[in-house]
Amino acid sequence: MFEGLNVAMVTPFTRNGEINEDKIREQVRFHLAVGTDGLVPCGTTGETPTFSREEHRRVIEVVVDEAKGRAKVIPGTGTNSTTQTIANTLMAKEAGADAALVVTPYYNKPTQAGLIRHFTMVAEETGFPIMMYNVPGRTAVNLLPETVGRLSEIENIVAVKEASGDISQMADVIQHAGHNLTVLSGDDSMTMPLMAIGGKGVVSVVGNFLPHGMLELIRAAEAGDWNRAKDWHYRMFNISNAMFFETNPAPVRTAMNLLGWEMGEVRPPLAPMAPANVEKLKAAMKAYGPIPQYQAVT
Repeated sequence: MFEGLNVAMVTPFTRNGEINEDKIREQVRFHLAVGTDGLVPCGTTGETPTFSREEHRRVIEVVVDEAKGRAKVIPGTGTNSTTQTIANTLMAKEAGADAALVVTPYYNKPTQAGLIRHFTMVAEETGFPIMMYNVPGRTAVNLLPETVGRLSEIENIVAVKEASGDISQMADVIQHAGHNLTVLSGDDSMTMPLMAIGGKGVVSVVGNFLPHGMLELIRAAEAGDWNRAKDWHYRMFNISNAMFFETNPAPVRTAMNLLGWEMGEVRPPLAPMAPANVEKLKAAMKAYGPIPQYQAVT
């Protein structure tokens, strides 16, 4: 249902730090034109922890309205409160999204039993397709393969974004749950390795401005052309890793600004990239080769 290239959208801000709805619409049109399969606003890359509830709802509404069903829309709705996550997910459902990306609760450090309780309640009380999101480097809790297997038995838990960085764990997730749900990479650089063992695509950061390259990699893997997929993997590898020279999404936002997207600055508590890291980012972009300068799609 959510295979291929799903882009974790950067939220554009004005010079005053407000959400720039016109730029959101431009982003959506850009991705529709290049063939991006799914749009994932309001995640970590979108800086949703800095949103008001009204901003959260509005971003979802704008993406859904501009996409008009031509790409799947899977906004982030997860928090470390089960009650609030349910409310956010119902909000996304009412706004016309196709599914919700629900991260494991952060800071609370629930046990595996707590994770089962959390995701079960969200799924059952919303009746909405759920893509679970495992990113232990940010949440301090790891959604284990056996737990994913149990949760995959719930009909409307349909996918998992796996960002543990552990290919052995990813293989174990596919063994336990791949017959019931779609397993997607949460790290750009792990896309080809995961697809080689049965994964179905990625929720991508670098795809914000390089969907062309990531689509080439994914389409080659889907076709079983592993030599071509490997070539694109290595071409994308360094620039994908450059997206984490500092805390995401500062590098991807900086890259987009360098290309003329006019995305604004990160909101506090994040800070603009250090000048030395900006130079490293520029070098990685140059090494990748020509990147199309941004042009608005009308």
